Amino acid sequence: MLYNLAKPFIFALEAERAHGLTIAGLKTLPMGPAPKCDSVLATTVAGLDFVNPIGMAPGFDKNGEVPDALIRMGFGYAEVGTLTPLPQAGNPKPRIFRLVEDKAVINRLGFNNRGQENALPRLKRMRGRMGQGVLGINIGANKDSTDRIADYVIGAKNMAPLADYLTVNISSPNTPGLRALQDKGALAELLAAVMGAMGKSKTPVFLKVAPDLEPADIDDIVDVAMKQKIAALIISNTTITRPDLKSANQSETGGLSGAPLKDLSLQRLKDFRKASGGKIPLIGVGGITTAEDAYERIRAGASLVQLYTAMIYEGPTIAAAMSCQLAKLVKRDGFTNIAEAVGTV
Repeated sequence: MLYNLAKPFIFALEAERAHGLTIAGLKTLPMGPAPKCDSVLATTVAGLDFVNPIGMAPGFDKNGEVPDALIRMGFGYAEVGTLTPLPQAGNPKPRIFRLVEDKAVINRLGFNNRGQENALPRLKRMRGRMGQGVLGINIGANKDSTDRIADYVIGAKNMAPLADYLTVNISSPNTPGLRALQDKGALAELLAAVMGAMGKSKTPVFLKVAPDLEPADIDDIVDVAMKQKIAALIISNTTITRPDLKSANQSETGGLSGAPLKDLSLQRLKDFRKASGGKIPLIGVGGITTAEDAYERIRAGASLVQLYTAMIYEGPTIAAAMSCQLAKLVKRDGFTNIAEAVGTV
């Protein structure tokens, strides 16, 4: 209710400024302990224990400043980043556009962040404040890099020691040419290099892919990921397609997230589930606004889910509220734990 009262004032601010103030607030405002989760939501994925399957997607906490606060807001895990080896400003502003009528956002940020070296000491301090929350670190390549694979290798070496899991992000539409790394040959070279850089590290590596894929792409990605022993696939990021939208901002360039992405992301999850035969864990992202959306994604094959845009429209209590309702849905259908519901439709 408080967020609904504040939302008109927040939405009166330019979107990126509002986001910056949100991060600042989470860094300074006192917060209590994380809400207790129903044990039916506890699950284990890639050897990691999650108190609930609802995570904050990367892009919200680009510099790894507030993962501990996100856990105390009710998220089971927080994925920070995307972090690149060197700091970069990203694309020119304005670069975030609310599509209020569609409960969506278009962004063309371009991996703006202060770089991995800036984040390292801060994330070391954060580790002790995460409690039972899981920390994911999302890595990418600098826009002007002459060797993007080398950038991911640097990211793996820098960030894996601090991460519960590491995500190789090749799914952003806002870094020119980045999605070409999803092509089979390039992907095989990239993942071989990253896994080689991991050495004896036991940190699981996840791969994040785009929703804008052809069937042959999906088969190739699954094949390479399984050969390289990738621990999970994150399906998906923003889309460059434009479904039927109402907002005047619909023509802005960039990646579309939020409610209109739901059907496409759900279909891609089903496609990856079919292609993989359930042999690799999947994480469902895109258009998840309600507990029913999260549960639909889980029943379709996701072991975990993530959200971000929904919090912009529904407020900071979304994870805690979604967890409560999700537990009711799991129990309603007779499952003793949420893992039993994965891939059951």
